[in-house]
Amino acid sequence: MSLPVLSIVAFAIAIIISCVSQINVGFLSIAFAFIIGVFFGGMKVADVAAGFPTSLFLILVGVTLLFSQASVNGTLDKVAKQSVKLARGNVGVIPVLFFSLAAGLATIGAGNIATTALLAPVAMTVAGNLGISGFLMTVAVCCGANSGALSPFAPTGVIANGLLARIGITGQAWPTFFNNFIAEGFVGLSGYFLLGGYKLFSRTASRKAVHKDDRLLAHEGPFTWEQKLTLLVIGALLISVSFFGIDVGMGAIIGAVILTVCRASNEEAAVKTMPWNVIVMVCGVTVLISILEKKGGMDLFTTILARFSTQTSVTGVMGFVTGLISVYSSSSGVVLPAFLPTIPGLIQKIGGGDPMAIASSVNVGAHLVDVSPLSTLGALCIANAAVSEDRKALFNKLMIWGLSMSVVGALVCWVFFGLL
Repeated sequence: MSLPVLSIVAFAIAIIISCVSQINVGFLSIAFAFIIGVFFGGMKVADVAAGFPTSLFLILVGVTLLFSQASVNGTLDKVAKQSVKLARGNVGVIPVLFFSLAAGLATIGAGNIATTALLAPVAMTVAGNLGISGFLMTVAVCCGANSGALSPFAPTGVIANGLLARIGITGQAWPTFFNNFIAEGFVGLSGYFLLGGYKLFSRTASRKAVHKDDRLLAHEGPFTWEQKLTLLVIGALLISVSFFGIDVGMGAIIGAVILTVCRASNEEAAVKTMPWNVIVMVCGVTVLISILEKKGGMDLFTTILARFSTQTSVTGVMGFVTGLISVYSSSSGVVLPAFLPTIPGLIQKIGGGDPMAIASSVNVGAHLVDVSPLSTLGALCIANAAVSEDRKALFNKLMIWGLSMSVVGALVCWVFFGLL
């Protein structure tokens, strides 16, 4: 078996295993990279290890540490609960508010998973108390969180921009964010209104609704000095990165150290809550991808993708394929590291194309399906569903939504990033 074929087989096995087991595909990918590179490819260990994305690793560590500290000291939870007060009395507006709150928290750096973990307990309880469908609330929260996932400050945005930089696409952090934000917002809010959300705006719905449990907010006093300092540090990071070009990883690490030195958060607890499994997954898959690039596997992979694509259909094809895989696998840990590096070769083989349009199709296709109960976001909402909610029915509805989003995502990507 030739090295290109061997490397693509190893890559395929890693993706399949990530879909059907709990094994961290990052470690598996690194092992495959050493086996193929050293034992079959005659490479030195140091040459294989050089594929480890050090810069991306440091950025992910910095960003996730800072927002883990903000979570541990209760800052993000306090922001979420205080914001709920704005929705009193407007039943139909409440899921929209949670969509906006999720988008905002994810955008400033919390990311889609941490944001959903913070909001799901409050959102699903409020939904149960007000008679709002748990399915509609889940769609609103998860799509909102995913709409902010590609922010330059969020872990997934860091991953996407780091991978794009490796293939020569730089300075596109905000276009990457906005493309995903618009697509997620369009699908999420359209789905909410079309699948029953419009009924919640009626006077009848408002009269029948029971005011949400005030015990959620009964013990919510003012922000502590630790939380105020945390908000100040996060605000300073956003300003310094947006207007002064400070590296987000460097800024986040400095901010995290400030909170630690000032004892504004428990660093040990924050480190334990960091998503190390995702960090290892992304970096490990990137190491294996580097072997594919060096040994001809990437060229073979893009050749396979090119057989099903044309310059006109490539955005829809990438949206469908990445969505289908992402239903069962990690969007940020597996799908983005696997497909974003294929863009230059794919464009060459189909005779042209817009790299940002294809990249946006990969990003959007991978994330639209993440409301599925097999994803972390959907699972968090099911776990926090109100006692009155039929969880089996909720699971089935979210499963249908997630699978259908691979088709919807293909259409959205084809229209938004192809036709338009």
